[in-house]
Amino acid sequence: MAITLTNFTFLYMDANLKRLGDIVLGFGANVVTLLLILILTITRRNGRCNRRKSYIEKCLLYVTPALGACLSCVDLVLLVRTNRRREVILCFVPLSGFVMWIAVILSLKFACCACHVFTSQILCFWWIFRFLTDALHLNMIFTLQRVQEICLIMLDIAFGISINVLRIKQAHPKIIPLEDPLIEDDDDQKRIVRRLFLEKNGSWWDLFTFGYIGSIMKHGSVKQLELENLLTLPPEMDPFTCCENLLRCWQLQECNNYSTPSLIWSIYGVYGWPYFRLGLLKVFNDCIGFAGPLLLNRLIKSFLDTQYTFRLSKLKLKLRSSIMSVIYRKCLWVNTANRSGFSEGEIQTFMSVDADRIVNLCNSLHDLWSLPLQIGIALYLLYTQVKFAFLSGLAITILLIPVNKWISVLIASATEKMMKLKDERIRKTGELLTNIRTLKMYGWDNWFADWLKETRATEVTHLATRKYLDAWCVFFWATTPTLFSLCTFGLFALMGHQLDAATVFTCLALFNSLISPLNSFPWVINGLIDAFISTRRVSKFLCCLEHSRDFSIDSGFTSEDLAVCVEDASCTWSSNVEEDYNLTIKQVSLRVPKGSFVAVIGEVGSGKTSLLNSLLGEMRCVHGSILLNGSVAYVPQVPWLLSGTVRENILFGKPFDSKRYFETLSACALDVDISLMVGGDMACIGDKGLNLSGGQRARFALARAVYHGSDMYLLDDVLSAVDSQVGCWILQRALLGPLLNKKTRVMCTHNIQAISCADMIVVMDKGKVNWSGSVTDMPKSISPTFSLTNEFDMSSPNHLTKRKETLSIKEDGVDEISEAAADIVKLEERKEGRVEMMVYRNYAVFSGWFITIVILVSAVLMQGSRNGNDLWLSYWVDKTGKGVSHYSTSFYLMVLCIFCIINSILTLVRAFSFAFGGLKAAVHVHNALISKLINAPTQFFDQTPSGRILNRFSSDLYTIDDSLPFILNILLANFVGLLGIIVVLSYVQVLFLLLLLPFWYIYSKLQVFYRSTSRELRRLDSVSRSPIYASFTETLDGSSTIRAFKSEEHFVGRFIEHLTLYQRTSYSEIIASLWLSLRLQLLGSMIVLFVAVMAVLGSGGNFPISFGTPGLVGLALSYAAPLVSLLGSLLTSFTETEKEMVSVERVLQYMDVPQEEVSGPQSLSDKWPVHGLVEFHNVTMRYISTLPPALTQISFTIQGGMHVGVIGRTGAGKSSILNALFRLTPVCSGEILVDGKNISHLPIRELRSCLAVVPQSPFLFQGSLRDNLDPLGLSEDWRIWEILDKCKVKAAVESVGGLDSYVKESGCSFSVGQRQLLCLARALLKSSKILCLDECTANIDVHTASLLHNTISSECKGVTVITIAHRISTVVDLDSILILDRGILVEQGKPQHLLQDDSSTFSSFVRASQ
Repeated sequence: MAITLTNFTFLYMDANLKRLGDIVLGFGANVVTLLLILILTITRRNGRCNRRKSYIEKCLLYVTPALGACLSCVDLVLLVRTNRRREVILCFVPLSGFVMWIAVILSLKFACCACHVFTSQILCFWWIFRFLTDALHLNMIFTLQRVQEICLIMLDIAFGISINVLRIKQAHPKIIPLEDPLIEDDDDQKRIVRRLFLEKNGSWWDLFTFGYIGSIMKHGSVKQLELENLLTLPPEMDPFTCCENLLRCWQLQECNNYSTPSLIWSIYGVYGWPYFRLGLLKVFNDCIGFAGPLLLNRLIKSFLDTQYTFRLSKLKLKLRSSIMSVIYRKCLWVNTANRSGFSEGEIQTFMSVDADRIVNLCNSLHDLWSLPLQIGIALYLLYTQVKFAFLSGLAITILLIPVNKWISVLIASATEKMMKLKDERIRKTGELLTNIRTLKMYGWDNWFADWLKETRATEVTHLATRKYLDAWCVFFWATTPTLFSLCTFGLFALMGHQLDAATVFTCLALFNSLISPLNSFPWVINGLIDAFISTRRVSKFLCCLEHSRDFSIDSGFTSEDLAVCVEDASCTWSSNVEEDYNLTIKQVSLRVPKGSFVAVIGEVGSGKTSLLNSLLGEMRCVHGSILLNGSVAYVPQVPWLLSGTVRENILFGKPFDSKRYFETLSACALDVDISLMVGGDMACIGDKGLNLSGGQRARFALARAVYHGSDMYLLDDVLSAVDSQVGCWILQRALLGPLLNKKTRVMCTHNIQAISCADMIVVMDKGKVNWSGSVTDMPKSISPTFSLTNEFDMSSPNHLTKRKETLSIKEDGVDEISEAAADIVKLEERKEGRVEMMVYRNYAVFSGWFITIVILVSAVLMQGSRNGNDLWLSYWVDKTGKGVSHYSTSFYLMVLCIFCIINSILTLVRAFSFAFGGLKAAVHVHNALISKLINAPTQFFDQTPSGRILNRFSSDLYTIDDSLPFILNILLANFVGLLGIIVVLSYVQVLFLLLLLPFWYIYSKLQVFYRSTSRELRRLDSVSRSPIYASFTETLDGSSTIRAFKSEEHFVGRFIEHLTLYQRTSYSEIIASLWLSLRLQLLGSMIVLFVAVMAVLGSGGNFPISFGTPGLVGLALSYAAPLVSLLGSLLTSFTETEKEMVSVERVLQYMDVPQEEVSGPQSLSDKWPVHGLVEFHNVTMRYISTLPPALTQISFTIQGGMHVGVIGRTGAGKSSILNALFRLTPVCSGEILVDGKNISHLPIRELRSCLAVVPQSPFLFQGSLRDNLDPLGLSEDWRIWEILDKCKVKAAVESVGGLDSYVKESGCSFSVGQRQLLCLARALLKSSKILCLDECTANIDVHTASLLHNTISSECKGVTVITIAHRISTVVDLDSILILDRGILVEQGKPQHLLQDDSSTFSSFVRASQ
């Protein structure tokens, strides 16, 4: 195909002489361009360019004209030398072109107005016209192979595109992001940053070849990689910068009053130009794939491929960090009311699933045009081989387009339904993990797991629809190349043409080049659908009004004497405007003076908590105005703690002030508790403070607020969880002490002494302020409810002071507690080395061995049918080429049809088998995981953050559902494809395999070197991802507290730190993958060169070994060319499979967690226990082996029907008695008997279901109220209403719609006090002989508590009642009391007898409370 220079020149001259019009047109175009440049330079000589051009822009603008001038000069010289007739007219075009390009260079170099000249509208449009006219001649020029003219036209087009792109960038400066410091040169600061990055990561050559990952690869091949070994991020990939850029574009849409801001347009504004700039690189990359010569093509494509992937991957990482950061920020800035339209599970899905799907848009959007372009080029080249015969194959493709479109619509519908159910499943899983202790005590853990499995089953139904539709897509597009070749060759032969080896195997190569784009196209469509669905979901969330914008302020309020001013305010928890009638706070007017202590009182459900939340701006203010004067600190009714150290929880981002810090600890009675920890305040608090008692959690939350030093304190029932003595101390030293006595304090409380000390009383009733004023002015109609006997005396906190001193002296030697507390949260386990074969075997077991075998066999047979088809074609070519064919054309076509049908059937079997096997594995993995976790002991949940577990159910399970089957399919296709090539090459010539042996050695060394590092990087990726989701889940729970303290930026900073580490891991993974890819492609280029040389030597007769018939030679060469590419794909897909298998490995870790002893040798009757006798015999219990015992040698007996109280200081071990009784924590020694039966010998769930409990933290799950009270459906409606009435919560239930009313997430439809009453009703419905109450009246007013105790006394006659209480008045009238101190039973007996003994501990408690 090579053409000599002389022949080329004569062709050039002859063609130009025949086309004088083309010469005139070319010369005229150059002259017009030259004149335009001169005119614009003169008219715009005073213009200045305010924007400096980037490095790439300079290359395009300077290098393109320089090359154009050089080529025009060469063209001119060749014409002069070869133009024997001396026809001067032929030189006009290259000469004018040379002058024009020189003028362009001079204008760019010396004219200060160059950017205005070349971005002018006139010149840009003129250049578009130039390359449109040039494009009309491309076909003729390609046919005549006029190389110089081809290059000149390409340069002309490139320069036209460059100046038009430059003009677009100048026209839209607002949406241009910060440029890449690796390739841009905008200012001195960027040059400095770039230089520092180069110094750290190596030279430009290392950057180009990814050599700077080498040190990490070496480290990873011999040692375990750690997080500190990872690559540092380039400056432009900093998550904070990425977040700010995306947030700025989103806010720009909001400021421009867009009706509905779109995340897509914000992403375009930040990353649009860099993304579309990559499109130019991809065009060149795709086109070079069809160009020759072959070796040069492979070399150039190796570098282009990796550079495109590298820059696209960087863009994707920046986009991912932007989206995740913006979602996190939105969660912090959106108040509870505006967020009410989204469940926590849905928001968690935004972060875990939707963010990844939106990022995948980067791949799919370019592939949307790139794949059709590749298909189009392949079809054009087919036309040059078989003329219009290819149209028969094209017709098959066109017929499949509407079919695939219809399937895509169905996939979109199934995906949307699946995502909604995924949100619901993750929400329910979060509820399960958050309340696992309570569920176990109820004996509902199995029921809740079954409920979760039902949701999962519905989700899998839609997942199955999607997977089977995907299988049809794969079938249609995978069989298209085979059908294409059959129809094309068939029609070509029927048209009377003879098939030869060159035509057949050129077409086969083109058919093979069609396989990848055709097979990828359905995935691209699905990816786009998923991305746009996720974009709409996230955009809807981002459109929520933020806290500061939704908070109404009365601008007319100017008084400096008031801290709070509420004017006729009505607020609701709903974000829906249509539900404005459903008000929680109704027409409240309130003015609070600065420095006052305000007590907000009222019955359960009267709106006390809602009032505080309305002041915080957490509710939507429908009418009126609210103003807070000064900074705010907030303590919620349910304390929220970080998973971190004690000091981190108290400082909450504030600087450390030792004086105020230790004063705060003392005022909140925490110095004693912290002194029991060797690490002191550096000891670790577990997830949600599960390793602390309820009183300790409340005091840590209060200490955070006190230390913060705000102007105003909003306190929601902070004294309910502590005993009377600690409450006395806190009230005197903290709330009324020197730290807060000049601050404004608004506290919801039922505490009588706190009410009596208040400067102002606010009485709430049904969401309204019923009365406000001083305690002395309180109307008689209100005061009786709150004038019960004081529980402790403010004037005598000396008892606690002495107790603290005693404790400090006694415990000066206890050092183990802190170490155990610091280790309460275990570091996430990370496997080392390769993924074990057991993981693959387990996945095969989950999928089913039969379906696994079907998949393998169908894949092998499918590849065999494809190879058989190619071998039959080579046989046909050889026979027809020799003219000795014994069969007719129809016979050859019939055999091809048989191969095509077999291949299609096997493709269908394989596609549906993969879908079925993947679905079966997804179902089994989820159900097995949830079953194992349900039976795990509570110690596992205490030591494992719920976010870490939830990561398995969200991200890892999504990988098992979707990504893993996909990459396994690719791995199997690559493996059988390689197997097919080896078999065919062995059949043609064994020498091919021998030649590959040295290359195989190099290949194996590369893959061993790479795989060890890539495995560790994927594990680090999973480990670094968990803190992101744990932090996100934690933030969702405490967002209102964070907003109250104005600590949003601090928490964003913490999240950015986690995200940066995750980005570093991902970035290192990408660079390692590209390092391997580049070297494999270069190795492939060498192999192709070697095979080509051998083929030439063999065909010339200079080689001793024959390569067989022409057909077989062509088949061998067409199979050898993609061999190394397939080896690289096999390694890449295998490595990716290992990476995805890490998700299975992580899930299997939790399938090996210790399990509770569920069964027991003794069985229970339906009516057990009959008497309710409870006996503890020398019981010792510890939560963790490294901790001191929580109970030490406890012995007592509670006769059936007795009502017993358990009292003691916070952390004394009161709740540990219930943990031991319900077998939440196994005892170390001793035994517990219930009705004479050792509970360790009883089935654990039957034991728990036979006992009734009201937990310290009330739990309501999202669903109907009836299901919350009686999920097993054992009680009639009349019985439920009767119990609700006796528990004083019937009116509240009726107000929300009755038993079928929907309880919102976390039971927020009801107040905390109402939730406790509902939990009491739930316990009474069980009609058990043993009822345990763990501070069930702590969050309700004293009057209601008194009525409830009367109800318990009347309803529980003959029932053993164990009451854990802080209020002395709660236990005075009980049959017996137990007094605990640091896990030791220090006293027991009847209250009346103990009161008569002045030396008893109980007497001292009572004296301190009188």
